[in-house]
Amino acid sequence: MCNFCLVFCFLNPRNMLQEGAHGKWTVSSSEESTEENSDSEKPSTSSLLDATRGRTSGPQYPCSEARKAAHKRKASPLKLSDKSFSTEIPPAGKQRTSQEDLGWCLSSSDEEPEDQGEHLRKETLKEEKCDAPKEYPLNLCKDDELSENQKAEEYNETPSEAQDTWDLLNGENPFRFFLTKVRGIEQSYNSGALHIKDILSPLFGTLVSSAQFNYCIDVGWLVRQYPQEFRKKPLLIVHGEKRESKAELLAQARPYENISFCQAKLDIAFGTHHTKMMLLLYEEGLRVVIHTSNLIAEDWHQKTQGIWLSPLYPRLPQGTTGSAGESETNFKSDLISYLLAYNSPTLKEWIDLIQEHDLSETRVYLLGSTPGRYQGSDKEKWGHLKLRKLLKEHASSIPAQESWPVVGQFSSIGSMGADGSKWLCSEFQESLVAAGSSVTTLLKCDVPIHLVYPTVNNVRQSLEGYPAGGSLPYSIQTAQKQLWLHSYFHKWSAEVSGRSHAIPHIKTYMRPSPDFQKVAWFLVTSANLSKAAWGALEKNGTQLMIRSYELGVLFLPSAFGFDKGYFHVRGKMLSESNDSATYFPVPYDLPPEQYGSKDQPWIWNIPYTNAPDTHGNMWVPS
Repeated sequence: MCNFCLVFCFLNPRNMLQEGAHGKWTVSSSEESTEENSDSEKPSTSSLLDATRGRTSGPQYPCSEARKAAHKRKASPLKLSDKSFSTEIPPAGKQRTSQEDLGWCLSSSDEEPEDQGEHLRKETLKEEKCDAPKEYPLNLCKDDELSENQKAEEYNETPSEAQDTWDLLNGENPFRFFLTKVRGIEQSYNSGALHIKDILSPLFGTLVSSAQFNYCIDVGWLVRQYPQEFRKKPLLIVHGEKRESKAELLAQARPYENISFCQAKLDIAFGTHHTKMMLLLYEEGLRVVIHTSNLIAEDWHQKTQGIWLSPLYPRLPQGTTGSAGESETNFKSDLISYLLAYNSPTLKEWIDLIQEHDLSETRVYLLGSTPGRYQGSDKEKWGHLKLRKLLKEHASSIPAQESWPVVGQFSSIGSMGADGSKWLCSEFQESLVAAGSSVTTLLKCDVPIHLVYPTVNNVRQSLEGYPAGGSLPYSIQTAQKQLWLHSYFHKWSAEVSGRSHAIPHIKTYMRPSPDFQKVAWFLVTSANLSKAAWGALEKNGTQLMIRSYELGVLFLPSAFGFDKGYFHVRGKMLSESNDSATYFPVPYDLPPEQYGSKDQPWIWNIPYTNAPDTHGNMWVPS
């Protein structure tokens, strides 16, 4: 059996209740997993019938075990005073890991199935009595008169006022980097932020057709985010679902004749289609949106998410050929190369459309990952080796560069190995510290690494409370094998953007100066901290293996006319725009604060019952 597959097998008699830094929990090893061919692992026939008939017995989009646990706790909250529960992780012995039989194998992570240490089967949520209220998806069951569909829908989000959107589009934001709006924070911090309804607004263009690339998709919700006049325009959904989960996704779209699908090939075990991108064709031109949110209501409600919004790309004059419409950052050809990697006839129409438009105003670099094993020059086309190449070719050399730390901020963590030398502090760090053409090999420990990942208290005190942890699927099975990693961890804090209590699903990486007043580069991406997303070297470094599709954009000072080799970092409110042209809007506080002695990283599949969250509830993921 695959060594990656460490699954929950709590019915196994060899399992032991353990106690450690994360409290009491039950865990088994991969050697103890059983029932690889168990039919009981398949989604129930009734759940598939529900999907095809349009019935809703919970969210119909396929997501992770962590997300499902969050949904259950929102619908059936456990108050701190409630003692009628078990703090042991529930039996899951019938779950198994056979990828051959499953078609694809989802772990507890909604981000990194390959690396999380357990590879669990997708299951349709069991029917629950009612969904959470609209304002906060938390603990009270209300609105019984509403249909199940309505109750599971969006949180009454409305697009911005037309003038606000117009000002935003034409404002002084050369970076075109935005955060999503967050319900429940001071409104001044939502100035300049976007909801998906803003992005799809007629103010951005008169839509002709669109393509949505994503991981987790609620089709009905997505359709409702389009303005009424655009809801019947052709919509292509690019996804990575297989077998039963694919059938469920297609069943969701059955009422909509305008929706078609493209299934991304995932030929390497435990890969995901994790890219989050929109291609929007207008009568006036074309727009590309690269972001970090799943296409589900809760990802656009009370989380910190990032968006890069392209300029409106005009059509090229008819008959234009060759490299016309290319930017100095090679964005056009890199985007076409990324789409070609799908090897899908369905995407040819979009490739041709991109060819016909002028993308020369783009100032960011595209950084993608596509599944495969790459050698020779292809090795530098994707993943962390592509980042290394871009930084060597386009970033300025940094004086005393070993003193400039690297910062990684993410919402999921894969298996890093027994110590830092296996990947994090070797090949991955070598890519992050690349700068300029000078070949300076730094010792692996020379450059400080700051990893920003929420603590248990970050989650407990968040707007969503403990259910926010459903989008932070770090598992105890993975965490217990890499306790060395936790010494690099720093708390989530975002006073600068008013989002300290909006749990991050955004992923960012950057190279700040020692005083954190400057950054040499900044990346926003779908890629979490994992080898599946970034790639891992094989065959003595001659081959890069990547499991998943990922996409992000890299901001380099040289592309924005900064000749000093760095951006300044704003230390005040991001929404203050008087200096927006010269200060990069890093969305969280710098320098990040290291975990204290009592801080623990959020781990989704163990209980938290000692202290209530912001809604008076506990977390028991069962």
